[in-house]
Amino acid sequence: MVGAKDFVFREKVTPFIRKQLRTLSEQYGPDSSEVRALKLQYVKSPEEDVISDSDRMRHYEATQTVQHEGVPLRGVERLYRRTILIQPTMGCAAHCRWCLRGQYPIANLREDDVVNFAKFCGSPAVRDDLREILITGGDPFLVPQILLLVFSEVKKHAPNIRYFRIGTRVPVQDPARVDRTLLAVLDSAGPARVEVGTHINHPVELTSQAREAYGKLNDLGLRIYDQSVLLKGVNDSAEVLTELYDEIRYLGIEAHYLFHCIPMRGMRHHRTSVKRGLDLIGRLNSSGEAPGRGKPMFTLMTDLGKTTLYQGSILEKNDNDEVLVQTHYRADEIQRWNPSWRMPPSAVEDENGTLRVWYPDGTDEGVKQLRLISSGSPH
Repeated sequence: MVGAKDFVFREKVTPFIRKQLRTLSEQYGPDSSEVRALKLQYVKSPEEDVISDSDRMRHYEATQTVQHEGVPLRGVERLYRRTILIQPTMGCAAHCRWCLRGQYPIANLREDDVVNFAKFCGSPAVRDDLREILITGGDPFLVPQILLLVFSEVKKHAPNIRYFRIGTRVPVQDPARVDRTLLAVLDSAGPARVEVGTHINHPVELTSQAREAYGKLNDLGLRIYDQSVLLKGVNDSAEVLTELYDEIRYLGIEAHYLFHCIPMRGMRHHRTSVKRGLDLIGRLNSSGEAPGRGKPMFTLMTDLGKTTLYQGSILEKNDNDEVLVQTHYRADEIQRWNPSWRMPPSAVEDENGTLRVWYPDGTDEGVKQLRLISSGSPH
């Protein structure tokens, strides 16, 4: 399950990934960059236990709940005007060590939770704004029957919804799950459009089985977009990123975000500096090495939400290794979308009423060599 029990985010690796680790180790060597690209993502490191009192338990700190008719909606978040998020399950096929929900409580939604959520989405208070539902977790591809329920209830109660976006890592973690049952469920969502968001962080993840799984989704007419995470020792080089985006483009997958690894408990050894990310995205975008149709946006998950960096976005850096980021969020607008929202201590208003937010930076120090342990061992 995604989510920590007693603050322990246990290691979990699928048999498919274990086999891939063995194959890569035999082909390239146990200390190769190819093996390392998977080990760093799935094998628990002792560095995860090096924490401080300032480390966060969640990927943003703005307090918010969503209610319908006075009742809090479980597994629901709303940070944006036109989009609402639901987490029907916190189960995952494998545990990515950089997971932004790794410290969330373990939970799964019941049928009445889904029904109440759908009624909220179509209620007079929000239906003029809401157009999109982001279904995440956990991995929604593990629970096709709950997905089917979400589609049918939203179709019944919230015809204002035009898009479903579904976040999944199943095609690279357990591609056999992309089967007829799942495809039939995804095909049932109409007339709303279904888009699939995925994390592909290194070319080695694009096995023949993963390519086939993504191909099935493409054949269904779904649009797939990639949100790579910038991970130290995995893909923090222009050469790896260029190859990655070339490969996903060939598969018909849109290069959407390159996320800076979030500032959360146990993440420090995965996080580059923001400057390193800006340097890499600048090289991809302005060197002529990468094709123009395969370039993502470099984005931070701040306490205010996703913030894509542009020229002048970083205003300053303080003595606590935090960078001040200029956003275009406004407190009055966010509170209109979600009345329970309160401005986090890291945010301040500028003279125009837009928000700036302090964001913890990472470092570019090298990562330690991991040894293969417990379920991550390919042997």
